[in-house]
Amino acid sequence: MIDLRSDTVTRPDAGMRRAMADAEVGDDVFGEDPTVHLLQQKVAELLGKEAALFVPSGTMGNQICMKVHTQPGDEIICEAGAHVLNFESGSMAFLAGAQPRPIPGHRGVITLEQVREAVRSPAYYLPRTRLIVIENTHNFAGGTLFPLEEIRRISEFAREQGLAMHLDGARLWNASVATGISPKEYSRYFDSVSVCLSKGLGAPVGSVIAGSKAFIEKAHRVRKQLGGGMRQVGILAAAGIYALEHNWSRLEEDHRKARRFAEIVAGSRHIQLDMETVQTNIVVMDITAELTAAQLAERMAAKGVLLVPMGPRKLRAVTHLDVTMQQVETAAKIVRQELDAL
Repeated sequence: MIDLRSDTVTRPDAGMRRAMADAEVGDDVFGEDPTVHLLQQKVAELLGKEAALFVPSGTMGNQICMKVHTQPGDEIICEAGAHVLNFESGSMAFLAGAQPRPIPGHRGVITLEQVREAVRSPAYYLPRTRLIVIENTHNFAGGTLFPLEEIRRISEFAREQGLAMHLDGARLWNASVATGISPKEYSRYFDSVSVCLSKGLGAPVGSVIAGSKAFIEKAHRVRKQLGGGMRQVGILAAAGIYALEHNWSRLEEDHRKARRFAEIVAGSRHIQLDMETVQTNIVVMDITAELTAAQLAERMAAKGVLLVPMGPRKLRAVTHLDVTMQQVETAAKIVRQELDAL
């Protein structure tokens, strides 16, 4: 089976398992797990922030940050296809009590001009704009990159308006490898950052959020409220450290695999695919045949290829460290053959 559903399907290799087994641990709720402290310090330094906090998932990380930044009734600006809006079970409203102000972007990118227009006036009867969320890379748009210059422009405006900035950097590691821009440079424009260890980096569990010491103190309390307090979790933190030290630099391989997959499937007359969106390790394609994405995914599964429907006609493939280039090419050829036979 060739599994291209997500880069979360990877399994710890022997080196990572050894690191987990050998991890020094303690009770993290009491602040006594040295391996967790090491991971948090490492990520804080990589992102150029004062402090960091290990959390079980990217969704929890994003939601903690949005809750800390806002009060119930506040409004959060984000791109219309953003993960925090579409793929986190309505948690923005459920947990933070905030409402979204979605902006339709181009390949997942929104502009300063759009943000400026979306910010509410201070009239008492309007919701209060409080936070801007940017996703980099952008999952639903196909792993696209958010230009650093546009981030800088939006950040300057946010500072002028007294608005907070959060970076959903679940795949920030991919963005850094693709552009050569350090995570620290990306993160400097944001008040909080969430990064994932269990996607392209291959750890089994976990994300890390980072910000000022005061912010992380508040985030720590919210993590506890959400049931995210963990005990001897250094076993998982060790996997995150190993992932950062061994699997970050190889992400370019995944980007090449995604590009090759896209090149093959784009040759089908029943596929619409903007090759300009294939910038990292995600390929999102539109099916133009008399077949839904779910139906095609079902047919592919029967032939040994796992893909994820992202809508009635959208299908996603994600490359990762547990698939080879040969497997990726084989999967792409099977998709094309199935469609060309229609």
